[in-house]
Amino acid sequence: MRIKLGVIFGGETVEHEVSIISAIQAMNKIDQEKYEVIPIYITKDREWYTGEMLKDIEFYQDLSLIKRYADNVVLYCRDGSFVLQKKHGLFKSIVKEIDIAFPIVHGTNVEDGVLQGYLQSIGIPFVGGNVYASVVGQDKAFMKDIWKEAELPMTNYVWFYDADYRRDSSKIVELVSKLKYPVIVKPATTGSSVGISVCENEQDLIEGIDEAIQYDSKIVVEEVVKNLKEVNIAVMGNYEHQKVSEIEEVLSGNKFLTFNDKYIGGGKSKFASKGAVKKSKGMASTNRKLPAELDKDVRSEVEEIAVKAFKVLGSSGNCRIDFLIDDKTNKVYINEINSIPGSLAFYLWDAKGINFTSVLDEMINIGIKDYKKRCSKTHSFDSNILKGFASNGGVKGMKGVKGKLR
Repeated sequence: MRIKLGVIFGGETVEHEVSIISAIQAMNKIDQEKYEVIPIYITKDREWYTGEMLKDIEFYQDLSLIKRYADNVVLYCRDGSFVLQKKHGLFKSIVKEIDIAFPIVHGTNVEDGVLQGYLQSIGIPFVGGNVYASVVGQDKAFMKDIWKEAELPMTNYVWFYDADYRRDSSKIVELVSKLKYPVIVKPATTGSSVGISVCENEQDLIEGIDEAIQYDSKIVVEEVVKNLKEVNIAVMGNYEHQKVSEIEEVLSGNKFLTFNDKYIGGGKSKFASKGAVKKSKGMASTNRKLPAELDKDVRSEVEEIAVKAFKVLGSSGNCRIDFLIDDKTNKVYINEINSIPGSLAFYLWDAKGINFTSVLDEMINIGIKDYKKRCSKTHSFDSNILKGFASNGGVKGMKGVKGKLR
């Protein structure tokens, strides 16, 4: 009997479309003999849908088709089973049962622990990091503070809240002045290079912050690496076991890898004449040098730092970790982790002889093992401290509170 695999994607995030691309790439490569793939699409207004048509990228050219043909559902635990049940209709019937969830989501409200928290609260097994790892893997301020404590090499940085900047912008500018220009300004919790600016001076900085605070309440500013070579590596496993992929060098004509570098490009879609976006193969279409040309010692350093960074954050599944290297000095700086990377970084494993189908199967197996570990821990007690509460005057005491709340 095949395992019922619910692939969750989309969501209220600026990386919504990127998630669709990653999920459809994965659904086309999952072993169909081993898994029954059930697509679960979350719209930008947070409605959940399922249906076979959601496996087809062309279906998303007209999002109104989803509400017309797909089933609007909720996922919850019913009598020990995890079910997708229709939200509307006379009988609100169960559409599908799910054995394990596979979030292939990017960005805020989905990759950042919000979705993982819901899945963990209903008790369903799922692929990828838990709530804690997902939160720190998405929030660059948390991430950097943790890595700094672990003494991992990073560029100098500061972070602050948008409220502090609006209250006293000169104080924040003074804080940033401790860094050396040029600097890069980033929203702390977005991905795919959204809202990022490189700033050469104070005026650029103000414009960059104004841009970043449109996307986030927490802003990170860090020094730009000179003679930049940007390389990425993937780490697979959990806190017990890890292995690393091949290393790539990403190529861009810009000072950092932009959203367009990552996702816009390739040939035109057959819908292009109708004003549709260009086709994209996600991160798989990015210009890259694979494997990266690195000194043996630098390569080993990147691999060692990547594994340590992965473990320190308590990551699980298949994460991509991005590095910045000064190409003249060979100084290595860790930049950030992507808990659920675009295209699931399959191309980094493919370069090491591990195909996408095998990567997906291993990710699912890690998710099952993580679930079994969670179940082996004690999370509640059989005792009920509410017994005898009324006899101690607890309920009587609530009468006065109830009156005040009316």
